[in-house]
Amino acid sequence: MDIYLKLKIFLIICLFTIFNSSISLSNEKFNEWLIEFKGRAINQGVSKDTVDNALKNAKFLERIVALDRKQPEFFEKTYEYLDKRVNEARIREAKKLLSENSILLQKVNAKFKVNNEILVALWGIETNFGVNKGKVDIISALSTLSFDNRRSEYFEKELIILLKLIDKKIVKYESLYGSWAGAIGNFQFMPSTIQNYALNFDENSDIDLINSFQDSLASAANYLKTIGWNEKDIWGFEIQTDKEFDKNLISPDSRNFKNKITIAQLKLLGFKNKNGSEISITDKKEGWLIRPDGEDGPIYIVFDNFLRLLEWNRSLRFAITVGTLSDKIKI
Repeated sequence: MDIYLKLKIFLIICLFTIFNSSISLSNEKFNEWLIEFKGRAINQGVSKDTVDNALKNAKFLERIVALDRKQPEFFEKTYEYLDKRVNEARIREAKKLLSENSILLQKVNAKFKVNNEILVALWGIETNFGVNKGKVDIISALSTLSFDNRRSEYFEKELIILLKLIDKKIVKYESLYGSWAGAIGNFQFMPSTIQNYALNFDENSDIDLINSFQDSLASAANYLKTIGWNEKDIWGFEIQTDKEFDKNLISPDSRNFKNKITIAQLKLLGFKNKNGSEISITDKKEGWLIRPDGEDGPIYIVFDNFLRLLEWNRSLRFAITVGTLSDKIKI
């Protein structure tokens, strides 16, 4: 056998051995963590029966850690992220669903005062209108992310909340499948979101965010309304200017909005709509400038409703995409 081929085979075997050893070590440490976590869950009020039953099949899912490290809304450029999610097919489907669900949407709007278009847009971006709710074992996903050290405190709190929801029979253990991050249902609610905002709107025996669109839609509307959504306001829009301006006016990230600016001030700086037309909303309205891609990317003026979308998902590109889809499907 050729010496180079032998060397290649040897290196592959070494890499395979190292990879498997790493997985075995991770599994061993995960199992140690799981034993300790069960004790913490019981100490925080979860029944031993729920802890034992819910966590008996919990596994370390290595791919979940990889997905957490590379979420597209933080790595893709704004237009790339938008174009993948706000295309003609999705716009057509959203308009069709707005029409087909008009009676339910009117009922939800009458109670919560949240725009129909923003709810359908969220539904479309989160799960492609319920097509992609996720098939990951939520218990294992949250356990894996709680064990991982990047955001362990956050995910362990979510896992404890989920166990308490199971304990109280608000959530059925059998229905716990969803996204890699531990979110469930048509609108991808995390356990804390279920605890705080989920509703039994169809008045069946329990809250069902997977199979009941009535519960899902009303719960999403209740979430937005509770955190301050204003159906009479707009989220924002893209703007552009050919003039130089103070880059410090741009809010640096999704958690640090600063330097509010009026539309009148924007106009003085030469800003216009994306298509070059004059900005037509009232000069007194105030908002923030954002530029998710840095100096070479698009600029948006955003308002209070945009901040509400960020409470839903702390990503500038996600919020822009939901807002953009909602604008394109207005009937």
